[in-house]
Amino acid sequence: MAPEPALRLRGITKRYGTVVACDGVDLTLERGEIHGLLGENGAGKSTLMRILLGLETQDSGAIDRDGRTVTIAGPRQAAALGISMVHQHFSLVDPLTVWENVELGRSGPVRRAAARAGVLAAAERYGLAIDPDARVGTLSAGQRQRVELLKCLRRDPAVLILDEPTSVLTQAESAELFTVLRRVVAAEHRAVVLISHKLAEITTVTDRVTVMRAGRVVLRRDTAATTEAELAREMVGREVTLGAAVGVLPRAGAGAAPAASAEAALRLRGLTARPGLDDLNLTVRAGEIVGLYGAEGNGQKSLGDILSGLTVPDAGTVEVAGAPVDLRRAGALSAAGLGIVPEDRHHAGVVLDLSVAQNLVMTRLGDVSGRVFVDRRRLRRRARALADEYGITAASLDTPLRHLSGLGCWSPPSPPAASTWAPSRTCTHACAAARTTAWPCC
Repeated sequence: MAPEPALRLRGITKRYGTVVACDGVDLTLERGEIHGLLGENGAGKSTLMRILLGLETQDSGAIDRDGRTVTIAGPRQAAALGISMVHQHFSLVDPLTVWENVELGRSGPVRRAAARAGVLAAAERYGLAIDPDARVGTLSAGQRQRVELLKCLRRDPAVLILDEPTSVLTQAESAELFTVLRRVVAAEHRAVVLISHKLAEITTVTDRVTVMRAGRVVLRRDTAATTEAELAREMVGREVTLGAAVGVLPRAGAGAAPAASAEAALRLRGLTARPGLDDLNLTVRAGEIVGLYGAEGNGQKSLGDILSGLTVPDAGTVEVAGAPVDLRRAGALSAAGLGIVPEDRHHAGVVLDLSVAQNLVMTRLGDVSGRVFVDRRRLRRRARALADEYGITAASLDTPLRHLSGLGCWSPPSPPAASTWAPSRTCTHACAAARTTAWPCC
């Protein structure tokens, strides 16, 4: 007889009020395969994975592990069943070393020498070279990804879930990751779920693929029997331009884009900040897109922090539309007309415990305020207009932002008892921002 699948989900359904996040989802994971899971944000992928990890409970349906129906009531049960996940947003503690992060969550006494040796052995075994004594806060994104993988692999999972693992990696780092992944799957017969929006990754790396849309499975295929065009069409429910689907933009100068003017919309002069920036000069003219490219750690983060107003440079000036901006004044850059989408939306882009409506308007409170207080009716009208304009779907505008798809973070409706929960003072993950109302992922 053929062996039972490593994992089988049967008719999984999950509702949040009137929103059906998963609608009768079936999914089978075989040993020794990489299974691609595709879908737009809001398709139900994250909810399905949270159910597998014991962070959510399905309303109906069943989960079979090695042919035996199981109940996954929490992360400990998921771990005991050999199910582990590398999240899109790293759940690492920056002030701790690599070996300390790998050991976090393991029961029993911690012995430094044995822990370090275990990390080194796992790193050599899987080709994930890393210094066990390095502080995680000093590592590049690619090195952090290695630490996350080691955390999972040290627990010897039979089912490994990777959520957008290459979103912060260079092309070379991505190729290295998938080489390691193939080695692990082939040598140790694990089942791997790869969640990605990059169709080229899915068609190159996976053995089978499942596509979800609006909470339902709309396609199951052997990867060799499908194409990027078909996957893109099933993801969105209509024909799409393949270049847009796989993230390929038109070549510069193509189309009827207007020529850039001579007027400088943004000018940086002698911008210096430690670490990373040394006498940076840059001009961005109205009507043009300027790309900044380089390996991680070469000043991009420092520049982003300065243009976000989070830090003040050691030297240099910033001009917006020809007018100098006082970088020491809070909100000066925003008031001057500079908008920024931050590198890390968890830590610098949104407030996870505020509602969707509050996050939508918080940078323009003057638009929804009276002389002293925020006008709740005006706030909701403005938030509804923005949500409609940008296609933001949620059960309610009052939904805490952490419950939206794509944030990769979850907290239960009430915290565990104080006697069983003692968050680390060094925990910097966004889940720990509201320590009395959320269960930190880390």
